Amino acid sequence: MIVIEKQPKRVEVTVYAEFSLADYKEFENAVNFAIQFEGPVDLLFDLREMADVTLDVAWEDIVFARAHANDFNRIAVLTHSQWVAWSAWLAQIFVRAETRIFDDELDARAWLTEEEGPA
Repeated sequence: MIVIEKQPKRVEVTVYAEFSLADYKEFENAVNFAIQFEGPVDLLFDLREMADVTLDVAWEDIVFARAHANDFNRIAVLTHSQWVAWSAWLAQIFVRAETRIFDDELDARAWLTEEEGPA
């Protein structure tokens, strides 16, 4: 089960229990809508309560990431799991967004709201 909250220029997703393909499709729809009207967005994934992810979700994530390589600015992943952290790091291969792993929600939110420095 997922809960999706839309903020200006940000999509926030919290996953509870199993992350199913139907949940992932709901996430994709929310992100596609945000990108269509706002351009590149930030993502906040709270995966601390995720118990399991299905194989079809893992595959869909790769397909989605490749199709949206330039559609994200920053991606913050909240997790206590080393496996999830490793998976998020691996996903960076397909997405040009800056991705960071956090175990503290306040730190993740602070990073997403801080201004980017000079390029």
